[in-house]
Amino acid sequence: MERTLVLIKPDAMQRGLATEILGRLERRGLRIVGLKLMQVDRDLAERHYGEHRGKPFFEGLVNYITACPIIAAVFEGTGAVESVRATMGKTNPREAAPGTIRGDYGLEIGRNLVHGSDSVESAQREVALFFAAGEVLDVTRDVDPWVFE
Repeated sequence: MERTLVLIKPDAMQRGLATEILGRLERRGLRIVGLKLMQVDRDLAERHYGEHRGKPFFEGLVNYITACPIIAAVFEGTGAVESVRATMGKTNPREAAPGTIRGDYGLEIGRNLVHGSDSVESAQREVALFFAAGEVLDVTRDVDPWVFE
């Protein structure tokens, strides 16, 4: 099973969309194996967005993700990275398809509600940034045989 990091970003938190976003991913069939409400500090934000250091929008990203508490989640399932990204929709909400999270609730690229890891390698790195050992659990559900082959 593949795991991926999902962050419910400050705009979604302020708009009361956190449980809607988490619910869409659960209804897709993915299972939550890690979940916490947290305030991202500057150090964590800079490590998370490290690939963008030196770019003109880096400071804005850091200020945005540290603006208020967020929800960090680890979802697990077959093709979890790809499934989360498809459910989120394109980064620019105006280009995201209706029925996706961003397509239904977003307007601005800088306020796009949710983060999902872009690869299995990124997911492993990002999960380790946001969750300590023991905070991600091995979870099984009675419904799993009806969701996963």
